[in-house]
Amino acid sequence: MNRLTTSRGEFDLTRFPEDPRDPLRAWDAADEYLLRHLDGIDGEPADLSGTVVVLGDRWGALVTAIADHRPVQITDSFLGQEATRANLERNGVAADAVRLRTTRDTPPERIDVLLIRVPKSLALLEDQLHRLAPHVHSETVVVGAGMVTEIHTSTLKLFERILGPTRTSLAAKKARLIFCSPDTRLPRGTNPWPRSYALPAGIGAVSGLTVVNHAGIFCADRLDVGTRFLLQNLPPHDGREHIVDLGCGNGVVGLAAALAGSEAQVTFIDESYQALASAEATFRANVEAGTTAEFLAADGMSAVPAGTVDLVLNNPPFHSHRATSDATAWRMFNGSRAALRRGGELWVVGNRHLGYHVKLRRIFGNCEIAASNPKFVVLRAVKR
Repeated sequence: MNRLTTSRGEFDLTRFPEDPRDPLRAWDAADEYLLRHLDGIDGEPADLSGTVVVLGDRWGALVTAIADHRPVQITDSFLGQEATRANLERNGVAADAVRLRTTRDTPPERIDVLLIRVPKSLALLEDQLHRLAPHVHSETVVVGAGMVTEIHTSTLKLFERILGPTRTSLAAKKARLIFCSPDTRLPRGTNPWPRSYALPAGIGAVSGLTVVNHAGIFCADRLDVGTRFLLQNLPPHDGREHIVDLGCGNGVVGLAAALAGSEAQVTFIDESYQALASAEATFRANVEAGTTAEFLAADGMSAVPAGTVDLVLNNPPFHSHRATSDATAWRMFNGSRAALRRGGELWVVGNRHLGYHVKLRRIFGNCEIAASNPKFVVLRAVKR
């Protein structure tokens, strides 16, 4: 746990799930810079008496610090939302002091203050600015924040094109603020998200089918090479199996499993609400009406009862925001073992250099290479 010190007080904050061994903090210099600005350290304090919306608050540091103004938090991250709940409770803040919404929910009707943590995905920023723009007015205070490496000319152009005139602050501790003056007469055009594309040939049951991608999804305009390799090497299955597409992204792997086994029960799991929306849209676009599947926002397999799954298909991420980390893969692998029935299998695709086989052997006691090429391996682990 780390303590964020501000002029508003001190706050004990952690990421989610909490791990005392995790060296990464639940805030960074950009969060600190934004809070200093709101408190008037560098000028006049901001008027937070109206409806305050905080977009992209990664672990709840911002809304915890300004909870007395009853902000609305909008996030694409289930983990970020759970971290917010935990951090509010940890600091003695009532749970209803912050209104929690996802990037798929309808924004508040009127936004008087809009605070934006610049996301890693420029597409997600574009989508959310389009969704929020109709709810701001000419007097809305708009302040963005990010590390210098996160704010580019393209970032500023999005603010300019969708909201209005934009300028930036000087850098402080490698962080920078963005100030935007909304122009409600701006011809911003239509939101280009979601987007669709046709899958290539040679990838099994989903060859040539349509994929729907909401903004912020990994490889939104093409099939990534790791997923392609997994699709080319999916295990055969039949009968009434329960299959989980873990970290489903746009859902093409789970869709392939559903089409290859018409009686299979398929569950799509991701911590990104944008990903789940993409997976459901992709699924509905390619199956017969009435075909069922489950779509879960969760931390890995934590929401799946133990011993209820026959097959888990997984292409684990190895980044947490901009930090490289294997913590998510560890949780996914451990959770998969708990959720699998005896004889159930976990199939994982990953870059060779990530060494997932070592983790899988430690967790399952076995691991074999099901397929490989110069860059990727597909690994199979069985619950004994």
